[in-house]
Amino acid sequence: MPQPAYTLTPEIADVWPYQPRYKQVNGWRMHYVDEGEGDPILLLHGNPTWGFLWRKTIPALLAAGHRVIVPDQIGFGLSEKPTNERDHSLDSHASNLICLVRQLDLTNLTVVCHDWGGPTGFSMALHEAHRVRSLVIMSTWAWPRPPGEFHTRIFPWRTMHAPLVGPYLLGKHNALAGRGTYLSVVGREQFRDEAQAVYEGVLPDPASRMLTWVWPRWIPIDESARAMERFEWMEAELSKTTWPSMIIWGREDEVFDADTFATRWQKILPHAEGPHMVTGRHFLQEDSGAEIGLLIRDFVANLDGKGA
Repeated sequence: MPQPAYTLTPEIADVWPYQPRYKQVNGWRMHYVDEGEGDPILLLHGNPTWGFLWRKTIPALLAAGHRVIVPDQIGFGLSEKPTNERDHSLDSHASNLICLVRQLDLTNLTVVCHDWGGPTGFSMALHEAHRVRSLVIMSTWAWPRPPGEFHTRIFPWRTMHAPLVGPYLLGKHNALAGRGTYLSVVGREQFRDEAQAVYEGVLPDPASRMLTWVWPRWIPIDESARAMERFEWMEAELSKTTWPSMIIWGREDEVFDADTFATRWQKILPHAEGPHMVTGRHFLQEDSGAEIGLLIRDFVANLDGKGA
């Protein structure tokens, strides 16, 4: 199987020491990490990150005796990157996750959803409900409207994702993986030194960056949005679930602000634990990844009756 063009440097390999694994999902090559044994925990990233986002979270889960699976969604990280927009529908990405989960035959599964890992992960969970044990929800959403205040602004949101400006800024200039991630963490100097080049490096050219500007266009901002029915279905079905759930949020998140989004989750899943507020803007794993790992560890331990 061909390897990705991006090669991890020794410095990166020190903090991302996991064996690369690959599966064919719907004709695409998906990279994923699969470490440890025990009840599985699936860590799902969003835009424009990849599994590397979870590097500070994984150790606590492995130490607690869990199997940890971290896929790079098709279009990101070390996975294959389709260059046709039609391959990047929300349903296509949900189907990719369903395909991976079925191939790995995961059961008793805790699904951890962040950003676009939410709509894709929730869709997978609802279709494969017999495999799911619990949910962890982080800076994501699953409803059609209203969008967050950030997503209604002319600048930067609607300007960046306009038909010509979006591909120019996010495609040609890699604005989301570059400046966008940098502005979405609290500890910016540490992020710049440790991680920013890694996120930029796996998206080396405009063709490989297509999903960075396509995915945001699937966020419904008016009644004509193409994903409206999918999100209406998702919200309705999730509100019927009784899976044990936990909400974790970044205090400084301005993209998915806690007052709007975490509060909405408490209404959809009134039985959910939290929200647990941690230091972090939208990519809260960069600032509080180890703390998040401990929160997930303790949440699952309580399900097993092993909590304090």
